[in-house]
Amino acid sequence: MAKPIKHLQAVVRSIDEPMPGIKRLVLADQDDWRLPAFHPGAHIDLHLDGGLTRTYSLCNDPADCRRYIVAVKKEDSGRGGSRYIHEQLRPGDKIGVSVPRSGMALAPTAMNIFIAGGIGVTPFVSAILALEREHKENYVLHWTSRGNPSLADMLQPAIRAGRVHLYNTLETAAPDIQSLVRHYGDDAKAFCCGPDRMLDAFEAAVAHWPDSRKHIERFVAPKLAPTPSAHPYTVVLAKSGREKEVLPEVSLLATLEEMGADVSVSCGGGICGACRTRWIEGPPIHRDRVLTPQEREKEVIVCVAECAGPRLVLDI
Repeated sequence: MAKPIKHLQAVVRSIDEPMPGIKRLVLADQDDWRLPAFHPGAHIDLHLDGGLTRTYSLCNDPADCRRYIVAVKKEDSGRGGSRYIHEQLRPGDKIGVSVPRSGMALAPTAMNIFIAGGIGVTPFVSAILALEREHKENYVLHWTSRGNPSLADMLQPAIRAGRVHLYNTLETAAPDIQSLVRHYGDDAKAFCCGPDRMLDAFEAAVAHWPDSRKHIERFVAPKLAPTPSAHPYTVVLAKSGREKEVLPEVSLLATLEEMGADVSVSCGGGICGACRTRWIEGPPIHRDRVLTPQEREKEVIVCVAECAGPRLVLDI
Protein backbone atom coordinates (compact mmCIF):
# COMPACT_ATOMS: atom_id res chain seq x y z
CA MET A 1 0.00 0.00 0.00
CA ALA A 2 1.37 3.43 -0.94
CA LYS A 3 2.11 5.87 1.84
CA PRO A 4 -0.25 8.86 2.05
CA ILE A 5 1.21 12.09 0.68
CA LYS A 6 2.20 14.30 3.60
CA HIS A 7 3.39 17.24 1.54
CA LEU A 8 3.44 18.47 -2.02
CA GLN A 9 6.09 20.20 -4.08
CA ALA A 10 5.40 23.89 -4.51
CA VAL A 11 7.29 26.60 -6.34
CA VAL A 12 8.07 30.02 -4.88
CA ARG A 13 6.30 32.34 -7.31
CA SER A 14 7.42 35.57 -5.69
CA ILE A 15 9.05 37.05 -2.60
CA ASP A 16 8.64 40.61 -1.41
CA GLU A 17 9.57 42.51 1.75
CA PRO A 18 6.62 44.64 2.90
CA MET A 19 8.69 45.81 5.88
CA PRO A 20 12.39 45.41 6.68
CA GLY A 21 12.87 42.01 8.29
CA ILE A 22 9.60 40.55 6.93
CA LYS A 23 9.58 38.35 3.84
CA ARG A 24 6.28 37.47 2.17
CA LEU A 25 6.24 34.33 0.04
CA VAL A 26 3.71 33.41 -2.63
CA LEU A 27 3.70 29.64 -3.19
CA ALA A 28 1.90 27.77 -5.96
CA ASP A 29 1.62 24.35 -7.51
CA GLN A 30 4.32 23.71 -10.09
CA ASP A 31 1.67 23.18 -12.79
CA ASP A 32 -0.76 25.82 -11.48
CA TRP A 33 -3.25 23.25 -10.18
CA ARG A 34 -5.51 24.26 -7.32
CA LEU A 35 -3.93 23.71 -3.93
CA PRO A 36 -5.67 21.87 -1.06
CA ALA A 37 -8.39 23.99 0.53
CA PHE A 38 -7.91 25.53 3.96
CA HIS A 39 -9.85 27.22 6.75
CA PRO A 40 -9.22 30.71 8.12
CA GLY A 41 -6.23 30.64 10.45
CA ALA A 42 -4.80 27.44 8.99
CA HIS A 43 -1.10 26.56 9.08
CA ILE A 44 1.27 24.88 6.66
CA ASP A 45 4.71 23.36 7.18
CA LEU A 46 7.51 24.38 4.86
CA HIS A 47 10.06 21.62 4.30
CA LEU A 48 13.34 23.46 3.74
CA ASP A 49 16.85 22.33 2.89
CA GLY A 50 18.91 20.77 5.64
CA GLY A 51 15.96 18.86 7.07
CA LEU A 52 14.32 22.00 8.47
CA THR A 53 10.55 21.99 8.89
CA ARG A 54 8.89 25.24 9.95
CA THR A 55 5.23 26.10 10.48
CA TYR A 56 3.59 29.33 9.30
CA SER A 57 0.07 30.73 9.12
CA LEU A 58 -1.57 31.17 5.73
CA CYS A 59 -2.32 34.83 5.04
CA ASN A 60 -4.49 34.76 1.93
CA ASP A 61 -8.24 34.43 1.54
CA PRO A 62 -9.26 30.74 1.86
CA ALA A 63 -11.28 31.19 -1.34
CA ASP A 64 -8.00 31.71 -3.23
CA CYS A 65 -6.61 28.19 -3.58
CA ARG A 66 -4.32 28.94 -6.51
CA ARG A 67 -1.66 30.10 -4.08
CA TYR A 68 -0.55 30.07 -0.48
CA ILE A 69 0.85 33.24 1.08
CA VAL A 70 2.98 33.24 4.24
CA ALA A 71 4.89 36.05 5.96
CA VAL A 72 8.10 35.28 7.83
CA LYS A 73 9.93 37.52 10.28
CA LYS A 74 13.68 37.04 10.39
CA GLU A 75 14.75 35.77 13.81
CA ASP A 76 18.53 35.99 14.07
CA SER A 77 18.47 34.10 17.37
CA GLY A 78 16.01 31.47 16.12
CA ARG A 79 16.58 27.88 15.01
CA GLY A 80 17.55 28.67 11.43
CA GLY A 81 14.32 28.42 9.44
CA SER A 82 13.64 32.14 9.08
CA ARG A 83 17.29 32.86 8.31
CA TYR A 84 17.20 30.28 5.50
CA ILE A 85 14.06 31.85 4.05
CA HIS A 86 15.47 35.38 4.23
CA GLU A 87 18.99 34.63 3.08
CA GLN A 88 18.76 31.68 0.70
CA LEU A 89 15.25 31.13 -0.67
CA ARG A 90 14.66 32.67 -4.10
CA PRO A 91 11.73 32.94 -6.56
CA GLY A 92 11.61 29.80 -8.67
CA ASP A 93 12.88 27.55 -5.88
CA LYS A 94 10.87 24.42 -5.12
CA ILE A 95 10.04 23.43 -1.55
CA GLY A 96 7.88 20.87 0.19
CA VAL A 97 4.61 22.22 1.57
CA SER A 98 2.29 20.27 3.86
CA VAL A 99 -1.45 20.02 3.48
CA PRO A 100 -3.00 22.88 5.52
CA ARG A 101 -4.26 21.92 8.95
CA SER A 102 -6.24 23.34 11.82
CA GLY A 103 -7.78 26.79 11.63
CA MET A 104 -9.97 28.97 13.78
CA ALA A 105 -13.64 28.45 14.52
CA LEU A 106 -15.08 31.93 14.07
CA ALA A 107 -18.21 33.06 15.86
CA PRO A 108 -20.93 33.17 13.18
CA THR A 109 -22.92 36.07 14.65
CA ALA A 110 -21.21 37.24 17.85
CA MET A 111 -18.25 39.61 17.75
CA ASN A 112 -14.85 38.15 16.86
CA ILE A 113 -12.07 40.04 18.64
CA PHE A 114 -8.62 39.66 17.10
CA ILE A 115 -5.70 40.90 19.20
CA ALA A 116 -2.31 40.87 17.52
CA GLY A 117 1.22 41.99 18.21
CA GLY A 118 3.49 42.66 15.24
CA ILE A 119 3.82 39.70 12.88
CA GLY A 120 1.32 37.91 15.16
CA VAL A 121 -1.38 39.25 12.86
CA THR A 122 -0.64 36.51 10.30
CA PRO A 123 -3.20 33.91 11.49
CA PHE A 124 -5.92 36.59 11.49
CA VAL A 125 -5.36 37.98 8.00
CA SER A 126 -7.02 35.03 6.25
CA ALA A 127 -9.94 35.17 8.69
CA ILE A 128 -10.50 38.89 8.10
CA LEU A 129 -10.25 38.50 4.33
CA ALA A 130 -12.86 35.73 4.47
CA LEU A 131 -15.19 37.81 6.66
CA GLU A 132 -14.83 40.83 4.35
CA ARG A 133 -15.56 38.70 1.28
CA GLU A 134 -18.72 37.40 2.98
CA HIS A 135 -19.71 40.99 3.90
CA LYS A 136 -19.67 40.16 7.59
CA GLU A 137 -18.94 43.00 9.99
CA ASN A 138 -18.90 41.05 13.27
CA TYR A 139 -15.19 41.42 13.93
CA VAL A 140 -12.57 43.88 15.11
CA LEU A 141 -8.77 43.75 15.01
CA HIS A 142 -6.63 45.46 17.65
CA TRP A 143 -3.10 45.43 16.22
CA THR A 144 -0.08 46.61 18.17
CA SER A 145 3.28 47.14 16.48
CA ARG A 146 6.55 48.89 17.12
CA GLY A 147 6.43 51.27 14.19
CA ASN A 148 4.25 50.80 11.12
CA PRO A 149 2.34 47.49 10.83
CA SER A 150 3.95 44.94 8.55
CA LEU A 151 1.05 43.60 6.43
CA ALA A 152 -1.33 46.55 6.39
CA ASP A 153 -1.54 46.45 2.58
CA MET A 154 -3.44 43.15 2.84
CA LEU A 155 -6.12 44.61 5.11
CA GLN A 156 -6.88 47.97 3.49
CA PRO A 157 -10.65 47.39 3.07
CA ALA A 158 -10.96 46.45 6.74
CA ILE A 159 -8.82 49.43 7.78
CA ARG A 160 -10.90 51.84 5.68
CA ALA A 161 -14.08 50.37 7.20
CA GLY A 162 -12.82 51.21 10.70
CA ARG A 163 -12.68 47.60 11.86
CA VAL A 164 -8.91 47.69 12.46
CA HIS A 165 -7.40 49.65 15.35
CA LEU A 166 -3.67 50.29 15.00
CA TYR A 167 -1.37 51.03 17.94
CA ASN A 168 2.16 52.20 17.13
CA THR A 169 3.89 51.76 20.48
CA LEU A 170 6.54 54.29 19.46
CA GLU A 171 3.79 56.90 19.64
CA THR A 172 1.03 55.50 21.86
CA ALA A 173 0.48 52.96 24.61
CA ALA A 174 -0.74 49.48 23.83
CA PRO A 175 -4.37 48.82 24.84
CA ASP A 176 -5.29 47.25 28.15
CA ILE A 177 -6.38 43.78 27.07
CA GLN A 178 -8.64 43.10 30.03
CA SER A 179 -10.63 46.30 29.40
CA LEU A 180 -10.64 45.61 25.68
CA VAL A 181 -12.16 42.11 25.80
CA ARG A 182 -14.70 43.19 28.45
CA HIS A 183 -15.92 45.94 26.14
CA TYR A 184 -17.44 43.56 23.60
CA GLY A 185 -19.87 41.70 25.84
CA ASP A 186 -20.45 38.20 27.11
CA ASP A 187 -20.94 36.47 23.75
CA ALA A 188 -17.78 37.66 21.99
CA LYS A 189 -15.02 35.27 20.98
CA ALA A 190 -11.41 36.45 21.42
CA PHE A 191 -8.26 35.43 19.54
CA CYS A 192 -4.70 36.47 20.35
CA CYS A 193 -1.27 36.06 18.77
CA GLY A 194 1.84 38.04 19.61
CA PRO A 195 4.77 38.29 22.01
CA ASP A 196 4.75 36.45 25.33
CA ARG A 197 3.84 39.52 27.39
CA MET A 198 0.72 40.08 25.29
CA LEU A 199 -0.25 36.40 25.44
CA ASP A 200 0.18 36.28 29.21
CA ALA A 201 -2.04 39.35 29.60
CA PHE A 202 -4.62 37.83 27.27
CA GLU A 203 -4.68 34.50 29.11
CA ALA A 204 -5.18 36.34 32.41
CA ALA A 205 -7.98 38.46 30.95
CA VAL A 206 -9.95 35.48 29.61
CA ALA A 207 -9.01 32.91 32.24
CA HIS A 208 -12.63 32.53 33.36
CA TRP A 209 -14.01 32.32 29.81
CA PRO A 210 -15.04 28.90 28.42
CA ASP A 211 -12.57 27.40 25.95
CA SER A 212 -15.12 27.79 23.16
CA ARG A 213 -14.80 31.58 23.41
CA LYS A 214 -11.01 31.98 23.30
CA HIS A 215 -8.16 31.00 21.02
CA ILE A 216 -4.45 31.63 21.43
CA GLU A 217 -1.55 31.19 18.99
CA ARG A 218 2.07 31.08 20.16
CA PHE A 219 5.32 31.64 18.26
CA VAL A 220 7.49 29.97 20.88
CA ALA A 221 6.60 26.86 22.83
CA PRO A 222 6.47 27.38 26.60
CA LYS A 223 8.89 25.35 28.67
CA LEU A 224 7.30 22.22 30.06
CA ALA A 225 8.00 21.20 33.61
CA PRO A 226 9.27 17.63 34.02
CA THR A 227 6.72 15.08 35.17
CA PRO A 228 7.81 13.69 38.56
CA SER A 229 5.69 10.55 38.10
CA ALA A 230 7.08 9.72 34.63
CA HIS A 231 7.77 6.01 34.15
CA PRO A 232 9.18 3.81 31.37
CA TYR A 233 6.74 2.56 28.76
CA THR A 234 6.91 0.92 25.35
CA VAL A 235 6.09 2.78 22.15
CA VAL A 236 4.85 0.60 19.30
CA LEU A 237 4.67 1.54 15.62
CA ALA A 238 1.54 -0.30 14.51
CA LYS A 239 2.27 -0.49 10.78
CA SER A 240 5.70 -2.06 11.15
CA GLY A 241 5.34 -3.71 14.56
CA ARG A 242 8.58 -2.12 15.75
CA GLU A 243 8.73 -1.17 19.42
CA LYS A 244 11.15 0.48 21.81
CA GLU A 245 11.22 1.40 25.48
CA VAL A 246 10.79 5.10 26.27
CA LEU A 247 12.80 6.03 29.36
CA PRO A 248 11.81 8.97 31.60
CA GLU A 249 15.06 10.77 30.79
CA VAL A 250 14.54 10.25 27.02
CA SER A 251 11.48 11.84 25.42
CA LEU A 252 8.97 10.08 23.21
CA LEU A 253 10.08 12.26 20.31
CA ALA A 254 13.75 11.36 20.74
CA THR A 255 12.81 7.68 20.90
CA LEU A 256 10.75 7.94 17.70
CA GLU A 257 13.66 9.66 15.98
CA GLU A 258 15.97 6.82 17.08
CA MET A 259 13.49 4.39 15.52
CA GLY A 260 13.41 6.33 12.25
CA ALA A 261 9.66 6.88 12.58
CA ASP A 262 7.96 8.88 9.82
CA VAL A 263 6.95 11.92 11.89
CA SER A 264 7.29 15.57 10.85
CA VAL A 265 8.46 17.92 13.59
CA SER A 266 8.53 21.71 13.58
CA CYS A 267 8.14 23.50 16.93
CA GLY A 268 9.16 20.61 19.19
CA GLY A 269 7.06 22.14 21.95
CA GLY A 270 3.43 21.21 21.36
CA ILE A 271 2.16 24.41 19.73
CA CYS A 272 2.15 23.88 15.96
CA GLY A 273 0.58 20.45 15.36
CA ALA A 274 3.07 19.29 12.72
CA CYS A 275 3.63 15.98 14.53
CA ARG A 276 0.00 15.13 15.29
CA THR A 277 -0.38 11.36 15.08
CA ARG A 278 -3.24 8.93 15.54
CA TRP A 279 -2.93 6.68 18.57
CA ILE A 280 -4.50 3.23 19.02
CA GLU A 281 -3.58 2.20 22.55
CA GLY A 282 -2.40 4.19 25.56
CA PRO A 283 -3.75 6.39 26.75
CA PRO A 284 -1.30 9.18 26.01
CA ILE A 285 -0.68 12.03 28.42
CA HIS A 286 -1.42 15.15 26.37
CA ARG A 287 0.79 18.18 27.03
CA ASP A 288 0.14 20.17 23.85
CA ARG A 289 -1.73 23.40 23.19
CA VAL A 290 -3.16 22.29 19.85
CA LEU A 291 -5.72 19.51 20.09
CA THR A 292 -9.27 19.85 21.30
CA PRO A 293 -10.59 17.38 23.89
CA GLN A 294 -12.42 15.56 21.11
CA GLU A 295 -9.30 15.33 18.93
CA ARG A 296 -7.29 13.98 21.85
CA GLU A 297 -9.50 10.91 21.89
CA LYS A 298 -7.86 9.82 18.62
CA GLU A 299 -4.73 11.94 18.11
CA VAL A 300 -1.64 12.99 20.04
CA ILE A 301 1.08 15.61 19.59
CA VAL A 302 4.08 13.33 19.99
CA CYS A 303 6.75 16.01 20.51
CA VAL A 304 5.51 16.65 24.07
CA ALA A 305 3.40 13.58 24.90
CA GLU A 306 3.91 10.92 27.52
CA CYS A 307 1.96 7.77 28.32
CA ALA A 308 -0.24 6.84 31.26
CA GLY A 309 -0.06 3.10 30.58
CA PRO A 310 2.59 0.50 29.78
CA ARG A 311 2.22 0.80 25.98
CA LEU A 312 1.60 3.61 23.54
CA VAL A 313 0.63 2.26 20.12
CA LEU A 314 0.82 4.81 17.33
CA ASP A 315 -0.81 4.43 13.93
CA ILE A 316 2.43 4.85 11.99
